[in-house]
Amino acid sequence: MKAFTRVAVVTMALGWQCSAAFAQHGAGPTDWQRVLRMPAVGGYEQTLSEEIRKRLRELSPKTDNLGNVYLTTGSGAPHRLVVAPIDEPGYVVSEITEQGYLRVQSLPQQAPNDVFHPLNFAQPVTIQTRLGPQVTGVFAGLSVHLQSGRLDPPKMTSLDELYVDIGARSAEEVRKAGVDLLDPLVVARHWFSVGKSGEAGPAVGDRFGAYALVQVLGEMTKSKVKGTTTFAFLTQHWLDGRGLNRILEETAADELIYVGRINPQSPVAARSTSNETRPGSGVLIGRSANSSGTEQTLANEFQIVAEKEHIPIHIVPLNEPLIRGYGKTASIPKRWVELGVPTLWPVTHGEFVASMEVAKLRRLLAAYLEIPKPAEESEKTPEVHREYRRSEALIGAYGVSGHEEDIREVVQSKLDFRLRNLVHTDPAGNLVLHLGDGRRDEKTPRIVFIAHMDEIGYEVKKIEDDGRLQVEMLGGGYPQYFLGHVVLVHKKEDRPVGGVLELPSGWDQPGFEWPSGPRSMNEPLHVYVGTTSKEDTEKLGIAVGDSVTIPKEYRRLLGTRATARSFDDRVGCSALITAANAIGTELPGRDVTFVWSTQEEVGLKGAAAFAGQAAKEGRVPDFVFAVDTFVSSDSPLESKRFADAELGKGFVVRALDNSNVVPSQYLDRVVALAKDNSIPVQFGVTGGGNDGAAFLQYGAVDVALGWPLLYSHSPAEVIDTRDFDALSKIVELLARKW
Repeated sequence: MKAFTRVAVVTMALGWQCSAAFAQHGAGPTDWQRVLRMPAVGGYEQTLSEEIRKRLRELSPKTDNLGNVYLTTGSGAPHRLVVAPIDEPGYVVSEITEQGYLRVQSLPQQAPNDVFHPLNFAQPVTIQTRLGPQVTGVFAGLSVHLQSGRLDPPKMTSLDELYVDIGARSAEEVRKAGVDLLDPLVVARHWFSVGKSGEAGPAVGDRFGAYALVQVLGEMTKSKVKGTTTFAFLTQHWLDGRGLNRILEETAADELIYVGRINPQSPVAARSTSNETRPGSGVLIGRSANSSGTEQTLANEFQIVAEKEHIPIHIVPLNEPLIRGYGKTASIPKRWVELGVPTLWPVTHGEFVASMEVAKLRRLLAAYLEIPKPAEESEKTPEVHREYRRSEALIGAYGVSGHEEDIREVVQSKLDFRLRNLVHTDPAGNLVLHLGDGRRDEKTPRIVFIAHMDEIGYEVKKIEDDGRLQVEMLGGGYPQYFLGHVVLVHKKEDRPVGGVLELPSGWDQPGFEWPSGPRSMNEPLHVYVGTTSKEDTEKLGIAVGDSVTIPKEYRRLLGTRATARSFDDRVGCSALITAANAIGTELPGRDVTFVWSTQEEVGLKGAAAFAGQAAKEGRVPDFVFAVDTFVSSDSPLESKRFADAELGKGFVVRALDNSNVVPSQYLDRVVALAKDNSIPVQFGVTGGGNDGAAFLQYGAVDVALGWPLLYSHSPAEVIDTRDFDALSKIVELLARKW
């Protein structure tokens, strides 16, 4: 089968419609919202600058040598300069290894905070190539199953440990894909509504200022302000303020109005937001820390405007806007002010901005420019409306341990319609399909194939008085893969609610060390859903017992590789579906049962219930083939001492793991059967347990099967679809001939 055809078949099996869990309702985000969500690493903002310039072409914008986009209205004095940055911190490709991995250097070269690099491990990324097309990849991360007993594993805190995997197997493949040195990259963009109050996601805090500017620009024809106003969208702001330095030289402005995250690079501002400046406290007005408060500064003038407009504000003492350089830098006008809004978890994947405050920020700037307030303008909180569309795809559907209802429906829907009448759900929630007429002789074994439906995630245990959710993790995983990221709270009814899984306390303090290991948190985990009281959270429809997950998306890498979260064990589920559909209803002389199990990630509970019931009924299988991931060390961060099964080289007999040892004669038998039928096969040792272990006490033989998986229990798991093809074929063959 050709590579493209194979990918298409596997994608359909695992699920093609599995992008984000939210589908935009109606017109969705505005054209400007889409533009301002584009990646733009400092120094590499050209694509975004060009998009901004094109959309402002009727206003005759200019672009300077650094890519700043600016335009001027009015004439005469005073000359006010209104600026907002458009760049964000990120990385550029700094090395391409012989094995096909990318090494990176950060921009700015000093990380914005101590968690910036740690939060990027095992996350999907987007690479902007020189030729135009974007290339998908993932940052490599440790697999939790392979670390037990390992001496001095990587800590996943350093830039030196960051590798990008795009699915290439050589430097030549990387370059054929159009990726080269100095190509910029950022984590894949996900912005989600949080409750009903705002948005969270990477670079949210880097773009709200630009969004406010374009809204005000749309109203400037109504402005009655005297003098000249220049609007500028700044590049390279993260790179020592070079864009601001350039535009100040160009305009020689009398006053400077900066709109954006307040002083994100200072140690004080980089710390978590105090109660005084949390979302809901009002628009932030930054003024000189040296001003007396009584002198007539530009900040004072904005304060007066805010009072007239009934806009709540909070004054933030600041140093003068800082521009660093290797030569003489432009002077900051004596009249300057910074305008912003409070953000939570600044410069992280879960940074949060309140929509209402961005709207009030826009109105404050418009009022200063003497733009009348529209009569129809409402004080109602702006909301990005989204309609939830439950995915019909195995990867796109959600179902943490104990919450597998949707997955069970999807599995059943993907079975051949003739098989759907044969399946049933047992008391443990397992989906069970029996094939064969039961008329077998003594040489014909009773066989069970089992793959688990559940995925790792969280469950709501308590709604705190301040509205946050106290959650408990279901399954194992490194905290940094999930904390500080956006999440979905899956209610019993209606669409999910967006939230942010909060970072550990002290994350923003000097000397912070990330908790080591998958279960190292010594404090309760909390999810923020944009509320400030238990009552408001309950009004969102959230209740104790609801499940929480990280959003996920199926993304193609190079060739036959793909990345997504929850390949463990949706690939196994898909293999069982594919095999069962190929067999159909007729399997004479055989006794074969397919089981899609529940709660594997929290102790093989579904498998144990099925095995116990089978023992009571005298139907213990002779052989159980547990189909689950073979966690592979085919990664630059792992030791090759064990688990070194290569992606793309076939399915794997999971001969030895933490829960089972496959007897050698059965290992050899599976390998021989595969080779006789030209099915690529591997075998080896890995970590973790498998559902088949629950059958051992009743006398069954557990022959665990799998496929090589990279970066297990992370948002960036990677497979090769050829291995799924081999796995599906061996399951069908074993069902017919074992």
